[in-house]
Amino acid sequence: MDDQAKSMMDKLGLDARLLGMIGALVVIWLVFGFFTDWRFLSPRNFFNVSVQTASVAVMATGMVFVIVTRNIDLSVGSLLGFIGMTVAALQVQWLPSMLGLGHPMIWVIAVIAAVLMGAVLGAMQGWVIGYLTVPAFIVTLGGFLVYRGAMWWVTKGQTQAPLDPVFRLLGGGAEGTLGETLSWVFGTIAALVAVGIMLLSRRRKSTHGFTVKPMWAEGILMAMAAGLIIAFVWIMNSYPIPRGAMRRMTEARGIEYNDGMVWNHGVAIPVVILLAVTIVMTIIATRTRFGRYVYATGGNPEAASLSGIDTRLLTVKVFALMGALTGIASIIASARLNAVDVGLGTLDELRVIAAAVIGGTALSGGAGTIYGAVIGALIMQSLQSGMASVGVDAPLQNIVVGFVLVLAVWIDIVYRRRAGV
Repeated sequence: MDDQAKSMMDKLGLDARLLGMIGALVVIWLVFGFFTDWRFLSPRNFFNVSVQTASVAVMATGMVFVIVTRNIDLSVGSLLGFIGMTVAALQVQWLPSMLGLGHPMIWVIAVIAAVLMGAVLGAMQGWVIGYLTVPAFIVTLGGFLVYRGAMWWVTKGQTQAPLDPVFRLLGGGAEGTLGETLSWVFGTIAALVAVGIMLLSRRRKSTHGFTVKPMWAEGILMAMAAGLIIAFVWIMNSYPIPRGAMRRMTEARGIEYNDGMVWNHGVAIPVVILLAVTIVMTIIATRTRFGRYVYATGGNPEAASLSGIDTRLLTVKVFALMGALTGIASIIASARLNAVDVGLGTLDELRVIAAAVIGGTALSGGAGTIYGAVIGALIMQSLQSGMASVGVDAPLQNIVVGFVLVLAVWIDIVYRRRAGV
C-alpha cells in the first residue's frame, strides 16, 4: 500500500514539503473551526484572512531572494511604516494643497512614490552590504532603527487620515473587491492561465528531451489547480456585504436600495495584487537569468563570483526588489486601515522572515520557493486569526508563533538531512 502511494506521488511529481505545508494549513483550519463552532471556516473569516495575509505575503516573496543569497533584512517592518506614513502625509497634507482636494492623480502619485521609495532605500542598503561589505544583519538592523525614527519625524507622530478614497480601495473592504461577476471572470481566466502554464511547461520539457509526467497525472494536477481557484472564488462570492455598506454603495452608484437586495464581496483587490506579485516573482525566480544568478550565488557564492556573476551588483538588485515589494505592501497595509500611525509595520519583519522560513526557504541559502513563502504567510495569519478567534491574548499569540517558527526550522533541517539536499 505504501509502495503504491509512493508510486502515485512520484508520478504526480508532488513536493513532499508542499504537501506537508498544505496538510498543516488544513489541520489549523479544522482545529480552530472545531473550537469556534465552525465560524473560523465561514466565508467571512476566509475573506478577512486573505486580506490580512496579503501585505506580509507580498514582502515574503522578496524575502525569499534575500535569504536565498545568504542575507537577512530586519528593516522591512520599519520601512513599511516609514513609506506608509510618508505616502499618507502626501495624500492628507501635501498633495491636496498642491493639486486640490480629491484630485484624481493623488492616488496614482502616492502609489508610484511608495514603490520608488522602497526601491531606492532598498538599493542603498544593498549597496552598503554588497560594495562596503558590511554584514546584512548590521545594515538592516540600523535601517530598522532609522526608518522607525524617521517615521515619527515625518509627521511628528501625528496619525494621518483619512486617505484618498480611490487609494483606500487597494486595501480591500466592502468596496475594495472585484464584485461577484468580475470575480468569476477573474477566477475563470486565472484557472485557464494556470492550466495553460502547466501545458506549456510540459511541452517545453518534452521538446528538450526531459521526462514528463503521464498525461493522466498532468490532468489531475490541472484539475486540482483549476478547482482550487474556482473554489476560492466561490467562497469569496458567498460572503454578503453588510446592509450599511450596501446602502452607501448603492447611493454612490445611483441605484435605489431595497431590503431584498443581496450583494456579495467577491475577491478582494489585495488578493489580486498578491496573485500578480506571486506570478511575476515566480517567473523571475524560474525563467530569468537574474533568478538563476540569485540561486547560484546562494548555493555557492565563491563559485558564482568566479564564474563571472557580479555578486555585489546582484545584492543591490535583490535588496532594491525587496524594498519595492515593501512599498507595495505598505500601500495594502495603509489602505486597509484608512489611516497610518507610528505603530504601522511593528514586528512585520519577524512575520515576513517567519513566513519565508516556514515556507521552506533555507537559512543556509540556495533554496526556497515563492509559492512556499505565500503558503507560509497564510499559515502564520491563519494561526494568529485562529488564536484571536478563540480569545488567546496577544502576548501568548507571539509565544505560540515563536514556538511554531522554531519547530518549522527544525522540521526543515531534518527533512533536508534525510533528503540529502
